[in-house]
Amino acid sequence: MGFLKEFKDFAMKGNLVDIAVGFVMGAAFKEVVSSFTGGIVSPLIGLLFNADFNDLKYVITEGTPNDAGEIVGEIAVMYGAFLTNVIDFIIVAFVMFLVVKAVNKMKKKEEPAPEPPKGPTQEELLAEIRDLLKK
Repeated sequence: MGFLKEFKDFAMKGNLVDIAVGFVMGAAFKEVVSSFTGGIVSPLIGLLFNADFNDLKYVITEGTPNDAGEIVGEIAVMYGAFLTNVIDFIIVAFVMFLVVKAVNKMKKKEEPAPEPPKGPTQEELLAEIRDLLKK
């Protein structure tokens, strides 16, 4: 029974729950960014190449068409899809940077430690007590 209680305590810690929520939100946000890149950015960049940006590739070996009209045996470097993923990553990284920066700004700034009260030091007080006791 101790193992299950320990696991429950671990799973319910605030940090772990926060990480899980952040992970789910990040996955959903990545889908939004992928949609933005695939639906808006890629077509605009594709205008420069007169092709769909995701379909850009460097063909190393030509393939042959099969009965269904699909090209079989083609070897190609799919740099368009790679560049789309790089753009996705840059957008997500930039937005995460902005989120972290905003959260850090909203955090309550730690107040500096109060300065010790000015006045005689402990040694001075002890010397004064000693002098009074001598009298």
